[in-house]
Amino acid sequence: MRQVPLVQQVADQFRALIESGEWPRDTRIPGENQLAAELGVSRGTVREALRSLSLTGLLEPRVGDGTYVRATDEISGVLLRDELSSLDQVFDARAGIEAAAARLAAQRLSSEGIKTLIAAIEARDAAHDASDLAAFVIADSAFHRGVVEASGNPILLRLYDAMAGLLAESIEQTASFPEHPQLRAAHLDVYEAICAGDPDAAARASYALIETVKQSQ
Repeated sequence: MRQVPLVQQVADQFRALIESGEWPRDTRIPGENQLAAELGVSRGTVREALRSLSLTGLLEPRVGDGTYVRATDEISGVLLRDELSSLDQVFDARAGIEAAAARLAAQRLSSEGIKTLIAAIEARDAAHDASDLAAFVIADSAFHRGVVEASGNPILLRLYDAMAGLLAESIEQTASFPEHPQLRAAHLDVYEAICAGDPDAAARASYALIETVKQSQ
């Protein structure tokens, strides 16, 4: 069997630390000397492994300040690294993923999925009433992810999670208090169409929700 190069082995270990959350996003990782000592490899090996992850956008070296975790997934890493996405493009991507997910969620209705969406709506309402932007972003993100998770399609969920940082930013940039009543109603339309088991209505409601958010900017 072909032996995996040492640099790749070390890079895979670092990637696992990022994906597990042991190295959280936006935090500085240990220095090269410390990592080399902990792994029992040369500093040059560590440097090359870190460089390979920087090229994928997972890590970001900052001159004089160390290396930081920039993303937890290669897809989001590339998007952040290359600054490929405008807010409208993020909305367009959300619309495609969420509408497909809503259609599937309506077909695969489950009590667990409904509970997740109800909890997210209630948390969203509470955060709105308290004018708590941070909590509102978390709750609104949980609702949209809940729709994708309810689809039962792991590929859609992986794509959605890869864009999680961009999605949260889009919610934060467009949220306002008090919220226009039409926005809350649009979220409820998605929820009710899924609960009704109507795939076409769920997809339409999901597209309409994103359009409503875009128009509210």
